[in-house]
Amino acid sequence: MPEGHSVHRITRQFARNFVGRAVRLSSPQGRFAAGAAMLDGHVMTDARAVGKQMFLEFDNGLWLRVHLGMYGAWDFAGDIIMDATIAASNGRMGQTNQRGTDLDAAGAPVLDSAGENSMHSIGAPRRTRVRMAEQETLRQAQGPAEDTFPPEPVGQVRVRLLTDTVSADLRGPTACEVLDPAQVETVMNRLGPDPQLDDSPEAEQRFVDVIRKKPTRIGLLLMDQSVVSGIGNVYRAELLFRARINPHTPGKALSEESLRALWRDWAHLLDIGVNTGQMMTMDDLGEDAYRLAMKNRADRHWVYKREGLPCRVCGTHITLEEMGARKLYWCPFCQA
Repeated sequence: MPEGHSVHRITRQFARNFVGRAVRLSSPQGRFAAGAAMLDGHVMTDARAVGKQMFLEFDNGLWLRVHLGMYGAWDFAGDIIMDATIAASNGRMGQTNQRGTDLDAAGAPVLDSAGENSMHSIGAPRRTRVRMAEQETLRQAQGPAEDTFPPEPVGQVRVRLLTDTVSADLRGPTACEVLDPAQVETVMNRLGPDPQLDDSPEAEQRFVDVIRKKPTRIGLLLMDQSVVSGIGNVYRAELLFRARINPHTPGKALSEESLRALWRDWAHLLDIGVNTGQMMTMDDLGEDAYRLAMKNRADRHWVYKREGLPCRVCGTHITLEEMGARKLYWCPFCQA
């Protein structure tokens, strides 16, 4: 499931390319035809992300709410203008500004093996990307052809947003619905704090207070979007390891100091994720190790998907178990 950093990046794409422009909406798949008709032809006036959910406002007062869930993804095409706070000097979305340029020896952007850093496709389903890759292979076999805009929809596109220059296709979301302002406020009020939107002392205190009242295990609380917004399976495992917290510890058993540190680390990692496009959770890497980690996700996590492998710190084998119907990775020694 795309975590908070991806949804913030998607929202910045919309803010830069769609806000202030009249947008045509359609549902090539047909399942969202009524909702698309309510927004079709209106000017997009705002784009917001709260945790894993995004909200697009239109000048008729209605909003499009999208939750990608496990399988949702956005694909962009056309003359995409990059968000200046994300794009590196050559204009590719997701290039890291953490270490200056993020180019390989040939001058090409450094992308990870799944294309997570790509400005063209952001979201969960690898199958969609496989289909797109297969189409590209077919086009190459057939010889060069003029690119057409907008492109033909690929797969089951729930909704297409289209301007004169850019298109965005949504596939496989958990939620895609039109809401009025009161309904949007209700949804947002149910969500926990998101440090990309509010990293104030008040937001931090809300995070601390909610967790310290609960007997629920911290490994479950971090995945509860009413407690804190944006944390998913990867960030849960990595945050708890970095804090050396046992995921089975009840929230109310954790000290205020440890929870404040956990909030600050979440704000730190989320900021890195938004600016690089990668869930980079390892610190103090040299230049070569950092570049390798940006290309390969197996080299940028402490415990996630490392079950049975030795802990990078103590050598104990990383444990895999199920918690909250999701896989949990942790070190039974470092997080004892």
